[in-house]
Amino acid sequence: MVDAASFSQQETPHAERAAAAARSAFSARILPADGAALEAYAAFCADTVHSPTQSPLWAAAWLEGTGEDGLIALLERNGRPAMALALEVGRNGPFRVARFAGGTHANGNFPAVGPAFDTADTAMAALVAAIRKARPDIDLLSLERQRKTFEGLPNPTLTLPHTTSPNIALAADLSGGFDAMLQTNGKRKSKKHRAHARKFEAAGGYRRLEARSVEEVDALLDRFFTLKHTRFAELGIADVFAAPEVRTRWRTLFRAALGKEAPPFVLHGLEVGGILRAVTGSSRTSDSIICEFSTFSQDELVSFSPGEFLFYENIQAACAEGLAVYDLSVGDEPYKRLWCGMETSHADVFAGLTLKGKLLAVGYRALVRLKRTIKNDPAATKLARRLRRIAGGQATSRPGGAAGET
Repeated sequence: MVDAASFSQQETPHAERAAAAARSAFSARILPADGAALEAYAAFCADTVHSPTQSPLWAAAWLEGTGEDGLIALLERNGRPAMALALEVGRNGPFRVARFAGGTHANGNFPAVGPAFDTADTAMAALVAAIRKARPDIDLLSLERQRKTFEGLPNPTLTLPHTTSPNIALAADLSGGFDAMLQTNGKRKSKKHRAHARKFEAAGGYRRLEARSVEEVDALLDRFFTLKHTRFAELGIADVFAAPEVRTRWRTLFRAALGKEAPPFVLHGLEVGGILRAVTGSSRTSDSIICEFSTFSQDELVSFSPGEFLFYENIQAACAEGLAVYDLSVGDEPYKRLWCGMETSHADVFAGLTLKGKLLAVGYRALVRLKRTIKNDPAATKLARRLRRIAGGQATSRPGGAAGET
């Protein structure tokens, strides 16, 4: 675990002057997320490495129309892109907090890092100083669920105070192809898949589909929102997709992706008997597909695991495409363990920009450590889930045989 306590160590006067000179080589622009700023971000990112959740398409979907509640931070060195962040700004009680665009919907985050990127601590110091100057009202930078490295680059934000995220991320290594994927319990997986396929054929036939039009995007998202709301209600969990604003943002994102030659965000569905029984929403990188969300219907076919069936089909398609990784994102669930052998720990940055922000950061880091302790204790995790169901008025257990949901 890493728990940095301050932005930098004590420096000698000479070292301070050297650091200040290094920071002065950078120029920063801190912009409200209006149309011009989002265009500037898109141009900036054309020559950077970034996660899907810091891509221009994602930033535009989540920040358009936010005004002062959205923030684009651009850092250049000698006129060339060095680093950028697309952030949303909101209130947490008396505090004003800046976090990745999309908030809790953004996972596996990594900032935009360009060819002029220099030493991480120097670049971050320059960017933080610019944000603090331009937006003195922001108390805290809360940059959660971050990849520590991405496409061979270290994450520069991790020079700020941070700790290990409470949830691990799970992924499947596809480099050996689908046959290699089936080596672990492969016969059982294939036999089960064929048996469920026969049941689906008897129920009216099935097909895996990918949304390729606005109408198909809307149909798959409408079904996802309905099914997910029902599932959250059963578990006694607040529906994070319920707000009309959130649904509009997701709809905007997947619609916009249709216009790209290789859509970076895709929706897949499993249709059985003319009814959508499972839905996944995913992002893409150069060599991987990342499941951002999923759900399945709990109807008369639930015992045949439509969610698990769709994951089988998705992973098989990803292997056929030659992708290296199928990433099931944040969270440790039994259905993920059926496929995943790769575990990744993410990092949460909590960097106070004001005195009260620094106090809040200490509290956040303590809360994350508590969550991580609970999640590493199976008995405590089971108890927490049961209490959550009881609080939601649903103390019953999950129906047997259903699998495949994020």
